[in-house]
Amino acid sequence: MKDSHDLSLLIQSRVPIISLETKEERRAIELLTTVAAKLFTPLYRWSITEGLLRLEEGFSSQRHNAQPQDVLGHIKASLHPGIFILTDFHPYLDDPLHVRLLKDIAISYPDAPRTIVLLSHDLFIPEELSNFCANFQLSMPGRKQIAQQVKKIADSWSAENNGQRVKADKQAYEMLLGNLTGLTLTEVKRLAHSAIYDDGAITESDIPEVLKAKYELLNTDSILQFEYKTEKFSDVGGFSVVKQWLTQRKQAFIKEIPGLKPPKGMLLLGVQGCGKSLAAKAVAGIWGLPLLHLDFGALFNKYHGETERNLRKALETAEVMAPCILWVDEIEKALGTSENDGGTSQRVLATLLTWLAEKNKPVFMVATANNIDSLPPELIRKGRFDEIFFVDLPKHAVRMSIFKIHLKRRMLDPALFNLDDLAKQAEGFSGAEIEQAIVSAFYSAHANNTAVNDQAILKALAQTKPLSVIMAEPIARLRAWAKDRTVLADD
Repeated sequence: MKDSHDLSLLIQSRVPIISLETKEERRAIELLTTVAAKLFTPLYRWSITEGLLRLEEGFSSQRHNAQPQDVLGHIKASLHPGIFILTDFHPYLDDPLHVRLLKDIAISYPDAPRTIVLLSHDLFIPEELSNFCANFQLSMPGRKQIAQQVKKIADSWSAENNGQRVKADKQAYEMLLGNLTGLTLTEVKRLAHSAIYDDGAITESDIPEVLKAKYELLNTDSILQFEYKTEKFSDVGGFSVVKQWLTQRKQAFIKEIPGLKPPKGMLLLGVQGCGKSLAAKAVAGIWGLPLLHLDFGALFNKYHGETERNLRKALETAEVMAPCILWVDEIEKALGTSENDGGTSQRVLATLLTWLAEKNKPVFMVATANNIDSLPPELIRKGRFDEIFFVDLPKHAVRMSIFKIHLKRRMLDPALFNLDDLAKQAEGFSGAEIEQAIVSAFYSAHANNTAVNDQAILKALAQTKPLSVIMAEPIARLRAWAKDRTVLADD
């Protein structure tokens, strides 16, 4: 009802051109049919395959008006009011002749009130037409509509299976409805059908597949990657303060708590190779939420304004996937201000800061950074993130746990190793460097046809110059900056 009311007002406001970008062509035409009947206005539909057709019984297609130039010339010459739906007209908006014809129709609207509706899955309105054009978007189905569609599909399954009822876990059912929000009715039907017809039940095991399918429907440009495998914090050495901080805020993010705003995000700053990216993945694991990775490398575009448009689209997708975790790795590489990019990084920063300040969807942003000097001060001031954690080189006890984790991953019994001695010898090593020492010991043992032991790992450690030695001065500066400005990620 709201769509019908809003579209009627838009048409009655005498806008010559309406752009309607949607994948639901049938639903859009049904809506326009309802509105046209309400306004007692003739409704026409054009397509390259069928030509121009009046959408009332008794009228046939005008095949002679199948070409874009011909149909626009016909509409221009007609003095009768009407609504003309031009389906999939977007490829023809690159032609100056078509643009001029549309502009002529728009300019002559006061003399002949003809409304052009450009209906397509993807529309870019030329600048010459922007003053004559208004955008209209179909509203996404609400929770009530989604529930009705799920019930229809459940009833269909029941009818096809001798009246057997669909088994539904209440919590899983509520999760299913929540995860179907942000999708079109067509997409809702498709995913609900897949979940129910798979086994005649709605269970929590359906949710990951629904999320995966939802992401694939929403994200078609690879700017956001859906991380199917998240981590458990038990597989991450250290980060005790971060773990406690996240545990305290989990319920406030997932459920609305009176008097508390949900957390917005956190910045993990620190030495390279110390587990920041692993910890970002573990946030999704500990909160049991989908993880989206924003790839800034795929975001940037050489054309003016396209980079910011790509970012807005990615952030919109993240909001539709909410509640979720949005992970931005090495954020300084994208937002570090530069004088040689035509101001792109500054505009990207402004877009991101605006979103952080105004977003009202449960999207928790986890950003990681290695170089504080490259980060713009606007991003790291208080209020942008809930907290900034400093991830330092692991202490002795954490190094022991890192050895234990990586030995277990390689099917080795940590009890057969002197973890205390290994941790002592690995002082100044990052978690990534410890892992690589174990990998190196594996290669050496395999080549010599021997078992991996303490000596093999100690030898690999001795042959490695850790980053803390190679980059001692920059790391010292980073520690000095972080001392009074950040919270240590580990006790």
